[in-house]
Amino acid sequence: MFSPASGIGPFDRSQSERQLALEYLAEAWNSAEEDGLEAASLAHASLFAALATFVRMHGDEATADLVEQLPERIRNGEYNLERILQ
Repeated sequence: MFSPASGIGPFDRSQSERQLALEYLAEAWNSAEEDGLEAASLAHASLFAALATFVRMHGDEATADLVEQLPERIRNGEYNLERILQ
């Protein structure tokens, strides 16, 4: 669903592993929405959990470096689920 990351050291993972993880998260997300949780609340909690995990695993600096790359990656459409890959 997402395009592969562009080689960022400790954050590299196989695309198939990330796809499987995304499928697990989508299932949990859908269940939470069915239980009445708002998408914005889920997104905020997900970002917090993800960033806290990166900080624990890789430290503050590496996480800050990763987050620093996000604006350009977002603008390039890497997180747009409606984007058409050619």
